[in-house]
Amino acid sequence: MSEKKPFLIVKELTKEFVRGEPAIQNISFELHEGHSFGILGKSGSGKSVLMNAIRGTKEYEPTRGLIIFNIAACEQCWHVEYPSKAGQKCKNCGSNLVAKEVDYWEERKKLTPLSYGIYNRIAIMFQRTFGIFGEAPVLDNVRNILKKVKYPEKSIDSRAKLLLEMVHLTHRATHLARDLSGGEKQRSVFAMCLARDPLLFIADEPSGTLDPLTAVAVHDVMKKSVKEEGLTLLVTSHWPEAVTELSEEAMLLDEGEIALKGEPKKIEKAFMDRMGEVIIDRREYTVPLIKVGDLMKTYYTQDRGIVRAVNHVSFDVREGEIFGLVGVSGAGKTSLVQMVIGEKKITEGNIKVKIGDDWVDMAVAGPEERGRATKYMEILHQEYCLYPHLTILENLTGAIEQPMSDEYKTKKAYDALRAVNFTNKEIDSLIYKFPDSVSEGERHRVAIGRVLIKEPKIVILDEPTGTADPLTRMEIVRSVKKARDTLQQSYFIISHDIDFIKAVCDRAALMKAGRLVVIGDPDEVIDHFKKIEKEEMEKLHTITE
Repeated sequence: MSEKKPFLIVKELTKEFVRGEPAIQNISFELHEGHSFGILGKSGSGKSVLMNAIRGTKEYEPTRGLIIFNIAACEQCWHVEYPSKAGQKCKNCGSNLVAKEVDYWEERKKLTPLSYGIYNRIAIMFQRTFGIFGEAPVLDNVRNILKKVKYPEKSIDSRAKLLLEMVHLTHRATHLARDLSGGEKQRSVFAMCLARDPLLFIADEPSGTLDPLTAVAVHDVMKKSVKEEGLTLLVTSHWPEAVTELSEEAMLLDEGEIALKGEPKKIEKAFMDRMGEVIIDRREYTVPLIKVGDLMKTYYTQDRGIVRAVNHVSFDVREGEIFGLVGVSGAGKTSLVQMVIGEKKITEGNIKVKIGDDWVDMAVAGPEERGRATKYMEILHQEYCLYPHLTILENLTGAIEQPMSDEYKTKKAYDALRAVNFTNKEIDSLIYKFPDSVSEGERHRVAIGRVLIKEPKIVILDEPTGTADPLTRMEIVRSVKKARDTLQQSYFIISHDIDFIKAVCDRAALMKAGRLVVIGDPDEVIDHFKKIEKEEMEKLHTITE
């Protein structure tokens, strides 16, 4: 009996956006039907370029090399199935499915029905691109996908509810998508991808923006889909845990080339061996800069009634310190920060910010009250963005409000990029590029630089390492500490990245279900966080079983 052909063959693939400068070079691997393959690499290594080329995204047509799909196709309606179904009847029209070896990009360039048949059976979940309509309930977002793929009308509701149950979002089904936390949005998008009934599911950083508990839940769903539904999974990540958890085989990508291929644990070790040591340097500060007193934020929802997103929280952030706030998605972290920065109204309690010798009440709107503090505060939101039509340099210099020469603005842009640990060579390479031409990790560091270039007194970072690989994470640690000392800044950091919090913060606090659970030394806070996570995971597995 002859060996089954691989479902996907990538052969000597090279992509150049600029002639002679390959983003990826000579990439080759195979993926069999119903199996999983992981691609590990730091930000900018070429992972997303490779994924888009395999997806068939127009701008990512390979410069050289082949992407081949072995499939079973209906020559009447061009419905596509796995190669193992060759000889069976098409579920759409009843014709026989015929085995085909397809040069994917040759078909894509000709715009053939077969190329669209394959394209429509590939689902991709991008990092941070929450492809979800915010003004519609979560359940409707999933329903809409099922309608697009012509799922049987009478079964749409039950299928949509089952998919949300799989990603542990049943309790959010009727909520508007815009009101979800970042982790909840990512899980919603995953459910929408599964609704497409893909042959190939491409997960581009599937859990890079998620807290550890939510990441485990998403990983469990992915593993279950591969095992029970015969899904073929291609996962890219800069987090070794994600590749090890989700892949049967993996490779390490470095500067666009394969550095190593083999067993996921081996790939993980090779990647982590490259990470340098970060010295923990915690300092003690005593002078309050932000005082939060008995703070509450409540919402009303039709299905849950009054929701206490922030429930009687009190703490302070001290001048000069780096203060961290941790907790799983939905703990209330983002709502709290939005009140601190003046973006959301305080329900009860108070927030005071010290400006000079005065304490500014953030509950009082207007330029002579809250406005006196907000001009000294800058926030990098979890769902940040850069202007796509502006170069990296223009994105940075456009944030400068003070009048100064173009030459001095450019100097400040270079300084800001150095502060987030770009080398001069790297800056020269990316400064005139557009955001879409650089990696997600590089965009993230540029976004932090855009905050720092304004030289604020108080810097608030909401999930600053959400898309950063472990190497970039340590660079951000060094960047924050360097900026704190150089610019005399104070930092309030919201994150579920426990390693980052331990490495960068002087003090930390833990939130759970809207309440402040513990505050103090980052190691003790993280230990408490892990204990709670373990208890929640045990509950989750009990419910699942």
